[in-house]
Amino acid sequence: MIDRFLNAKHWQLFTLTFGIPALSQFFMMFFMIMNFSDNTDPDPLIMQSYMGVLFLIFIIFASTFYGWFWSVSIGLQKTIPENIKMKIRRFKIFFFIPVVYIFLIMLFFVFFLPDFISNNIEPDIRQMATVFAVIVPLHFLSMFSILHTLYFSAKTFKTAELQREAEFSDFIGEFFMIWFYPIGIWIVQPKINKMINGQYTLK
Repeated sequence: MIDRFLNAKHWQLFTLTFGIPALSQFFMMFFMIMNFSDNTDPDPLIMQSYMGVLFLIFIIFASTFYGWFWSVSIGLQKTIPENIKMKIRRFKIFFFIPVVYIFLIMLFFVFFLPDFISNNIEPDIRQMATVFAVIVPLHFLSMFSILHTLYFSAKTFKTAELQREAEFSDFIGEFFMIWFYPIGIWIVQPKINKMINGQYTLK
């Protein structure tokens, strides 16, 4: 699976992470607006089905997005000189924190939020405060973990390119290209393709 991500074309990754999800969400929003405008009291089952489709779209996006990060960070290790030891264990820990967090949030939106809305359940202040106290720290931890994943992926890529341990000043450009994935993937992925096939030479 790692090799598939590393050998994938930039347009394939772009389509799976942004093309299909963007078009799907556009049509979903269109049908939701049409349904709500025609019905003053929308069927909660329809809303839940919309949430289910959005969850499926998110799975496609997240699987490709995080699969690519994992493939770059782990798969490119074989192209790095053996004397360079990168902190892969720490990367794996930070990698899975946002994955689990986002998955749980999506489950809440799909399976619990529609019931609250359709049944007009008034939120309990204590419960809301407890949820808030739990979610906020986890959210910030997840944000930090995502930034670390971007950092490690960019560093791994640049280390493989330079064949020496890269400093942040070496890969700050790659860091922001990976951060702005829809643009950066068109630049970074062709280089990865060449690295894997042994065709890349540093200019």
